[in-house]
Amino acid sequence: MTATPLPRHPWNTEFTWTDHAGPFLRVTPAQARAYDEQGFFVLEDAIDARTIAALTDAIEPFDRKVMDFLATRPDGRFSIAGTDTVSIALHPSVRSDVCRAFCASELMADLGHDLIGPDVRLYWDQAVYKRPQGVEPVLWHQDNGYTYIEPQAYLTVWVALTDATTDNGGISVLPGIHRHGTAAHRNTPIGFECCVDPPGAVAVPVRAGSAVVFSSLTPHATGRNLTDDIRRAYIVQYAPDGAECLRGDPDAGAAVGRDRQNDALRQFSVVIDGARA
Repeated sequence: MTATPLPRHPWNTEFTWTDHAGPFLRVTPAQARAYDEQGFFVLEDAIDARTIAALTDAIEPFDRKVMDFLATRPDGRFSIAGTDTVSIALHPSVRSDVCRAFCASELMADLGHDLIGPDVRLYWDQAVYKRPQGVEPVLWHQDNGYTYIEPQAYLTVWVALTDATTDNGGISVLPGIHRHGTAAHRNTPIGFECCVDPPGAVAVPVRAGSAVVFSSLTPHATGRNLTDDIRRAYIVQYAPDGAECLRGDPDAGAAVGRDRQNDALRQFSVVIDGARA
């Protein structure tokens, strides 16, 4: 499909999307084609109920600590998180053997191999829980719009720990935009934003145990949770070994520095020379 490009991020001066040709360990040719053309696909029922329950139990104390912290802040808010909107527990894999094992599992290593390349590291993981009757959405953004990474295209696996629907803050995506690289984002009181109510957006409801697999360059958003239950998701991201974070103010000019994303504790290797680490 052809998508109208968004205005480019100032540091995105040249970008070419590379299609995926295989051979694949996990991804089907149709899924690879969807990833290349639309920027996402759904991995239905990829994670068994026992693993989902174990992840939920492992993350629960971290989410509780986040909520306790938010309760001490003015209006219960800190950055884009809030007791009345969304809680974000960073890097569960550092503190939980269950989460670390999941991030390094055969499933995730295979996805990294197929969609990133022969040498892959965990880049980031976080639990994002939409609070019941939430008052704010998560705005349209690309993951690479928050923290600018090169290579720009890395992998996000959005794992539904509970059913994710249009009513409880499930994810929507904007297909095709990823092929143009990182878009310009503006900072708002509730997070970065690259577009508003874009035409062509697609809601992607998924059952617990399924995952939305998308590029760091795929614009996505989640609506308010209009239900009385928590919507739980675990978001795991992978980047090629050697990826760097650019430092500086993109509106002020070129980046002033680069930081290699190879922290041994939280950015461990999952694929080395094409094989699971």
